[in-house]
Amino acid sequence: MIIDTHCHLTYPELASQIEQVIARSTEAGVDRWITVGTDKEHWQRSLDQAARIPGLFVALGLHPHHARSASLSDMEVLRARLAEGSKVCAIGETGLDLHYPDARLDEQLRVFTWHLQMAADLGLPLVVHSRDAFDLTLEQLRPYKDRIKAIVLHCFNGTVQQARQAVDLGLYVSFSGIVTFKNAGYLRKVVAEIPLEQILVETDCPYLSPEPVRRCKVNEPAFLVHTIQAMADLRGIRPEQLAEVVSANASRVFGIG
Repeated sequence: MIIDTHCHLTYPELASQIEQVIARSTEAGVDRWITVGTDKEHWQRSLDQAARIPGLFVALGLHPHHARSASLSDMEVLRARLAEGSKVCAIGETGLDLHYPDARLDEQLRVFTWHLQMAADLGLPLVVHSRDAFDLTLEQLRPYKDRIKAIVLHCFNGTVQQARQAVDLGLYVSFSGIVTFKNAGYLRKVVAEIPLEQILVETDCPYLSPEPVRRCKVNEPAFLVHTIQAMADLRGIRPEQLAEVVSANASRVFGIG
């Protein structure tokens, strides 16, 4: 039994075939999922989807790409959606993304702070997106590390040194199919080194299909088993052992055991 801790099942590539996606996933042994709503439109879609599908849980937040248009009224809507039932298990994804030249740091910091405070107020774990902004992200997280139930760095793609900083701060580090890519030797070093009790796994589907199915344009939860296999090989354990550990971690972080 494996938990995909970060997927986007409301995105059209997957939503259009959701029954088949869930069936293939369950057959592969991935039988619980956290679908992430990244804007107002997908908040309600995620909640509606979770209400229909056993084992599907929801994280809701504003992706940093939407920070420019975000308002306090949006945060009021988000707070109301987060209160809608037991299927909501986290806030996010939120954070900082400075990859693109037109990124507005001031706007992203404003929205990130709103999410940090809301996670502290509501007692929910926080799912963090950080791209080309690792040091600044940790700077924002540090004052909240003891005020938020758990903090997850989703789709981690950094160095061993950065992973150590995150682990020392008490954060959870989540790995996607990137660890299977031929040019990701740096990330495999991270997987091999950091404590198992602070590791999570995810697909981030429909993106980042892992090897050996990387040619598939649409990633899906069933493919998580390939990432599990690669990570288990790096740790020198059986994939069933790794699956048991990371699923226990996910249950502890998100309260979905």
